[in-house]
Amino acid sequence: LHQPMFLLLSMLALTDLGLSTTTLPTMFSVFWFHVREISFNTCLVQMYFIHVFSIIESAVLLAMAFDRLVAIREPLRYAAILTNGVIIGIGLAIGGRALALVFPASSLLKRLQYRPVNILSYPFCLHQDLIKTTVSSRRVSSIYGLIVVICSMGLDSVLLLLSYILILGTVLSIASRTERVRALNTCISHICAVLTFYTPMIGLSMIRRYGQNASSIVHVLMANVYLLVPPLMNPVIY
Repeated sequence: LHQPMFLLLSMLALTDLGLSTTTLPTMFSVFWFHVREISFNTCLVQMYFIHVFSIIESAVLLAMAFDRLVAIREPLRYAAILTNGVIIGIGLAIGGRALALVFPASSLLKRLQYRPVNILSYPFCLHQDLIKTTVSSRRVSSIYGLIVVICSMGLDSVLLLLSYILILGTVLSIASRTERVRALNTCISHICAVLTFYTPMIGLSMIRRYGQNASSIVHVLMANVYLLVPPLMNPVIY
């Protein structure tokens, strides 16, 4: 009965590994070897995979919420609904969506003109940071970046919230207090993983939007927390 969740946890672990592998080499080169330069193409590739893995992680967390919803609302049909084929299909859809959404963003950035030398705000490359360094019109890239956020993490967060509203409604309808507590306990780890992922992301977005006068150390710290804390904490949580 627990096999679907184990498969989803494997997806989450692989995503965390991919995200760490994408970001750590650049961070090590900056902090350990004081290599503070990166070519544009390398930066673009890193940006692509950072955002791909971030979108995948958001979607995997949503799939895990759906797993909890089915387990609590339809416990007798759980194994019949979440078969291995369904989980594999979900995984392929998650990966395909991320690759398809981020690729046009990278292509749009590659077509823009940049100054010969640019200073980035973070020790790795993010779309919102790269787009600030262009000398061309950034309107199309900015609009598409917003569309990507809305269609990925924005949609995922809304569906996550809806899933937990349905879960809470089901739990409150259970007569036995012991069973209610037991059902909620199965969701605690997932809620912690969701908060670990979304809280730093929201914090980074708020600082980027409203903290222009904040120290660069704050920006770097929040970016590091956003990309490194979830891969670090997820194995502890689960």
